[in-house]
Amino acid sequence: MSEITRSDVIISGGGMVGMTLALALGRAGLDVAVLDRQMLDLTMDPAFDGRASAIAYAGVRLFQGIGLWPHLEEHAEPITDIRVSDKDSLLYLHFDHEELGDGPLGMMLENRHIRLGLAKAVADTPNIVIHAPDEIASLERESSGVTARLRSGRILKAPLIVAAEGRQSAVRDAAGIRIYRWEYEQSGIVATIHHERPHMGIAHERFLPAGPFAILPLTGNRSSIVWTEPTERARTIMGLNQRGFDAEMAKRFGSFLGATHSEGPRWSYPLSAHLADRFTDRRLAVIGDAAHGIHPIAGQGLNLGLKDVAALAEILVDAARLGRDLGSDDLLAEYARWRRFDAVVLTAVTDSLNRLFSNDLTPLRLARSLGLGIVHRMPRAKRLFMSHARGTLGSLPRLLRGEAL
Repeated sequence: MSEITRSDVIISGGGMVGMTLALALGRAGLDVAVLDRQMLDLTMDPAFDGRASAIAYAGVRLFQGIGLWPHLEEHAEPITDIRVSDKDSLLYLHFDHEELGDGPLGMMLENRHIRLGLAKAVADTPNIVIHAPDEIASLERESSGVTARLRSGRILKAPLIVAAEGRQSAVRDAAGIRIYRWEYEQSGIVATIHHERPHMGIAHERFLPAGPFAILPLTGNRSSIVWTEPTERARTIMGLNQRGFDAEMAKRFGSFLGATHSEGPRWSYPLSAHLADRFTDRRLAVIGDAAHGIHPIAGQGLNLGLKDVAALAEILVDAARLGRDLGSDDLLAEYARWRRFDAVVLTAVTDSLNRLFSNDLTPLRLARSLGLGIVHRMPRAKRLFMSHARGTLGSLPRLLRGEAL
């Protein structure tokens, strides 16, 4: 007879967003089942994912509120300032955290450290059960609840299933949720760079004709670069030996931090954007990259998923305390209202920024540089942009405000 596991929530997808939701719910007392098609140990290998994430200040509050931060703190590098410039223009925009006076703009963390920290925190939470490697063989979402039959033969039952499988979400697609998707014909090259001089916690976003070139501070005299190029050119750059790669990288990096060289492997990812036409279906909530994917130009992709986590966790935990049905239509409608508009706006903003800055037309270049210079001299506008970057504007869930669930 098949083994049946009953829980309050099933989460399909054990990535950073899915595991963060599991931890938020589990630490609040809900029983959670997480399933993923691959062994989660593989996702923590340094070769699996070379990216680093800029966690907004509000996201750090979330990590603190669910007990994750002690597992991450030693690996985190504060982002004290952000400097935005357009090619070689003398005009720029500089965000200084001291103008807000209550902490850094965010923290840089390598994704592998986030995954390792989540694994440790989840292992200490007995009401979270991990099923991996495993996947859904059949899924029934009925008025009475959800039944997921896994390839292993296990049967999971819960009032709600959450799709957190990333861009290629099988659960989302099976629900008939339409995805609007577009390609940028660009690829993002990611590498860790060692430099002679300290970065002082300053993140740099340089807009070059081929696309943005971001320099993001890591612990020590290291930075993570996110280097955007047209896909064919990115392929050529990725094929260079280390000496050739470092020479091309140095042309864009500059010499302000002294001599530079790449360390460890490098990665390249095709860049695209997508948005689900709805974030819910019968007894289903869609979060993270399963719901939306944006251009990395503003470094907000993971932060957008963490907002989903904070909103959905608050709705579900409050409902559980009142004895409500966690998969009810009214709760799911509340989640959709809270999150979809924000995702639509940020998708449109990042798309527009990339299209505006990824060209070398002289009139546009001059207008961009002038715009950056003007905003730099407008303290109130700068504080508004910094609050956006920190994730502290708008109607925030409790976890993003630094409050407990």
